[in-house]
Amino acid sequence: MAESQVNVSERADGKPLLSIRHLHKEFDGKVILKDFSLDVKKGEVIVIIGPSGCGKSTLLRCTNALEDIQGGEILIEGQPIRKDAKNASQMRQKIGMVFQSYDLFPHKSIMENILLAPLKVQKRKREEAGKEALELLDRVGLADRKDDYPRQLSGGQKQRIAIVRALIMHPEILLLDEITAALDPEMVHEVLEVVLGLARSGSTMLIVTHEMAFAKAIANRVIFMEKGEVVEESSDPKAFFERPETERGREFLRSFEY
Repeated sequence: MAESQVNVSERADGKPLLSIRHLHKEFDGKVILKDFSLDVKKGEVIVIIGPSGCGKSTLLRCTNALEDIQGGEILIEGQPIRKDAKNASQMRQKIGMVFQSYDLFPHKSIMENILLAPLKVQKRKREEAGKEALELLDRVGLADRKDDYPRQLSGGQKQRIAIVRALIMHPEILLLDEITAALDPEMVHEVLEVVLGLARSGSTMLIVTHEMAFAKAIANRVIFMEKGEVVEESSDPKAFFERPETERGREFLRSFEY
């Protein structure tokens, strides 16, 4: 993975698209996220890294209103997002999420998987949504697999389909949660290239990953977390990966080869 392939800093405007303010999350009395705050500007690609269990994936699930929160607030375009809100479904459509487990329906074809939400949730016309689905499939190199079923695809292909399924909903921001964690090493590259392409095209993304070389190449801001808090934040990813300011950051990065 080459360094500095994406420069998004000039693309981000000054107004936050997503604001996470003093977020507090607990599971069975255990604090998972403690007073976590983050603003994401339109066009930014923010990568969140940290040891397993530090709250990275929980942060994304809270951001997409998949988890209740015990304090703080999450706003997209100034509007609050909460799991129990009346407009939760509408607000969630502004946020696309891709999981490491793909979550494709095994009994539906690739095209059926992609069109399910646009047709059922957004009530779009099949012809229009189908045309866009084909364009997106072509973009990720899988237009010829539209009639196949998930069992016929490799892990990398399934993950690219999951990304298409998120993109067709026209989200304002994409949340990517360890999308290469379940893949064989040879399949990782094909998925990361798709994400790099999204960054180049202007997509706003919040990415959780253990792929440090990828994080260094794609991020224009890095958040290093531990125990539910921000340990170090850098708007210069190259400097962070080469010269972390905190001892904990240096210790964490020493465990990776990239």
